[in-house]
Amino acid sequence: MPETLPAPVIDAHTHLDACGAADAADVAVLLDRANAAGVSHVVTVADDLKSARWAAEASTWDSRVYAAVAVHPTRTATFGDAEKAELERLAAFDRVVAIGETGLDYYWDYSPPAAQHEAFRWHIDLSKRVGKPLMIHDRDAHEDVLKVLDDEGAPSTVVFHCFSGDADFARRCVEQGYVLSFAGPVTFKNARALQEAARLVPPDQLLVETDAPFLTPHPFRGRPNEPHCVNYTVRSLAALRGEDLSELCAAVTRTAQRVFGLDHRDAT
Repeated sequence: MPETLPAPVIDAHTHLDACGAADAADVAVLLDRANAAGVSHVVTVADDLKSARWAAEASTWDSRVYAAVAVHPTRTATFGDAEKAELERLAAFDRVVAIGETGLDYYWDYSPPAAQHEAFRWHIDLSKRVGKPLMIHDRDAHEDVLKVLDDEGAPSTVVFHCFSGDADFARRCVEQGYVLSFAGPVTFKNARALQEAARLVPPDQLLVETDAPFLTPHPFRGRPNEPHCVNYTVRSLAALRGEDLSELCAAVTRTAQRVFGLDHRDAT
């Protein structure tokens, strides 16, 4: 376990079910460990309908947990009316604070690009209709993601989960008002382009996340990830950006509270 952070932060994107949590007791164990490291709350994110149902329910088990619901782009080959109706229902839940993760993924070939585009456009519309931020999955698809957002008209709040672009792409996203969320890869020694991008993001457009159980930060790269490990990522970002750790913790927490509408809730 890392030393507790000097101020609490929020893990803006994790997958508690994929971390092994099945019930309220499992969730409490993960969040207790996170709290010990200075991580006060998490947003647990869905990638299919089963996960979306679980995430929405899990957010009611523990006040430290919020949820995001969507069908991941790699699972959109059979995305139809039944999936849309269920996501409409779940998106209305009070503790569902974002629509995600959705977007485009050209790395894997599980879903045809046309199906991904259609589902992405539908999720954008859902985000705007329910007034909740859009959480983007963008893998090897930077230009097309921006084009679809431009064509459809982006929601008022867009989060690029696990931002993977370079400094030029980061500047373009920042200029559009998008929020960039950094995960474990920003701590990797060979991630120079990503680190350059992380340096230029304004604090009010910056989030931190784990994407647990994936993308474990240095020095535990390759091992299973958990929400408490966002501690290492925010420490690395503070050093990278030349900022005081306490101030950066406070800044990313304010951003998370604003982005996910947590100001009036229990995320302090």
